[in-house]
Amino acid sequence: MCFSPEASFAGGVIISSIGIFTIRKVHNPSQIVFASIPLFFGIQQFAEGCLWLTLPLPDYLNMQKFSTYFFMVMAQVIWPSLIPLSVLLMEEKPGKKKLLRILLVPGIGLSLYYASCLITFDVTPRIVGYHIQYDTGFPHSLSIPAFIIYLFATITPLFVSSIKRTHLMGILMFLSCLVTGIFFTQFLTSVWCFFAAILSAIIYWILSDAKRDFNLAKMKIFNTRLST
Repeated sequence: MCFSPEASFAGGVIISSIGIFTIRKVHNPSQIVFASIPLFFGIQQFAEGCLWLTLPLPDYLNMQKFSTYFFMVMAQVIWPSLIPLSVLLMEEKPGKKKLLRILLVPGIGLSLYYASCLITFDVTPRIVGYHIQYDTGFPHSLSIPAFIIYLFATITPLFVSSIKRTHLMGILMFLSCLVTGIFFTQFLTSVWCFFAAILSAIIYWILSDAKRDFNLAKMKIFNTRLST
């Protein structure tokens, strides 16, 4: 979260807690990656909280660099691949699974692009008002195409998936990104991750429903066997 260190740490605690409860809703190994997303978001917020605290302190430069690159790797390298992969792993319909494999390709490509940029160029975070701005030397001409691919890779799979309510998550992700792009353009990386972290509650809801449906189906099968 990009508003203060207190907000980052509080958000990290809340979101990580949601993540732990979400993982407990897993009833199929294929859901583990999707269920882990809120926990990863929480850890990411702790990293930015550490960055808030170390930015004004030159003596903690190593910690500052570690927090910066940990946050950037999560935001730009992990998410473009992890989100479509998590949806792919849960999908059971062959046709949709095939399409999701195709949609994973641009996510992996973007992850590799951002990884190469983080290796090649420096990232300089700085506090501007109540936000953290990440100044990078990434090719400016590719910033908009890369962001469009980012949206495509992370949101489209949610609309393709047959899992209940992933469509709602896709809509909320798009709207949150739209708000971020319009009102917080200079702080896109940090604020977008804040809005995305809010969606952790939606992931909990999706898996809670999936577990309930699984238990109902299991009970129905059990009752059918008893009646025969």
